[in-house]
Amino acid sequence: MQPKVALVTGSSRGIGRGIALRLAADGCKVLINYRSGAAEAAAVVEQIGGAGGEAAAFQADVTEGAAVEALVQGCLERFGRLDVLVNNAGITRDGLLMRMKDEDWDQVLNTNLRSAFLVSRAVMRPMMRQRFGRIINIASISGLSGNAGQCNYAAAKAGMVGLTRSLAKEAGARGITVNAVAPGYVPTDLTHDLPEALLAEAVKATPLGRLGTVEDIAGAVSFLASDDASFITGQVLRVDGGMVF
Repeated sequence: MQPKVALVTGSSRGIGRGIALRLAADGCKVLINYRSGAAEAAAVVEQIGGAGGEAAAFQADVTEGAAVEALVQGCLERFGRLDVLVNNAGITRDGLLMRMKDEDWDQVLNTNLRSAFLVSRAVMRPMMRQRFGRIINIASISGLSGNAGQCNYAAAKAGMVGLTRSLAKEAGARGITVNAVAPGYVPTDLTHDLPEALLAEAVKATPLGRLGTVEDIAGAVSFLASDDASFITGQVLRVDGGMVF
């Protein structure tokens, strides 16, 4: 079998970077997507190449339809096919709802949810033609249980869950599975501003007694992208140490 080709949005750093590295280690060819971190994306490509894998980087703002179409077309031109999509791009703009600015709501919904809609739509045609595909959305436990100060982020991630379940029903007949991974607290650039007291409370509320790691999330994505998960679709896999049931 020829190697799978994976596209990971927002994969120049953080969880996206870890997912890209893991999929490359699994034997996938990987397209690294970034919006502004060109140097970081190049470093990921170099690391994958140094380990014997194959990767390329592609700049695209995945909140813009034309840029997304160019991204997917670029992947097809570079690698000839597209088997795995990981919708990972995301930002936070935390604050209490009564003080939240319109732009903080719009930016989070656009980056976290609109992008997943745009990229998923763009990959459907090539995946349907080859009658195979894996779409994996990076949601969050915030989208399942809510989180004070994150109405915008929680709403976007809850929307990803609805997108996941609906698209799974649309795409299953063509051999395409659609699932979501819902991470708990994972130290990355996205969470580095969280107060130490909050992180300590998160550890206390986690039965396994620790924060998550990028590798924990990447391992879950690896499984859902594999042939072992071929009969799993429309599911949300919580990777949170037991914080949310």
